[in-house]
Amino acid sequence: MAKKIKTLIKLNIPAGTATPAPPVGPALGQHGLPIMEFVKAFNDRTADKKGTILPVVITVYEDRTFSFITKQPPIAEMIKKAIGKEKGSGKPGKEPAGILSMEQAKKIAQDKLEDLNTDNVDQAAKIVAGVARSMGVEVKG
Repeated sequence: MAKKIKTLIKLNIPAGTATPAPPVGPALGQHGLPIMEFVKAFNDRTADKKGTILPVVITVYEDRTFSFITKQPPIAEMIKKAIGKEKGSGKPGKEPAGILSMEQAKKIAQDKLEDLNTDNVDQAAKIVAGVARSMGVEVKG
């Protein structure tokens, strides 16, 4: 028989370096989950992606066990990495934060495709371009 799902917890955690500190501890603690068990499993599974923020979806079951899946980093994180900046513009539209080529946008779209609601790379590239614009990053090409 399948386990009954109690809830889903969605967090963005730095890969390979999760700790029991917030946001992880309180989010898992309130459902009575073994926090260190999750931290160790998450860090083992994401050690190769250290330095990247990863969205994780934790499924909590009624018997206080859990499973989790990690997704690709948020598009904004991928754009910042592509343009080599720590963050986007404080005033998008007024202060440019950098330039993203259409090739870079397509590469990000391809990497992120499984998490997006399209399977067309050109449409996904438009989503990436939209996120870039909202960060003050110009898309050329």
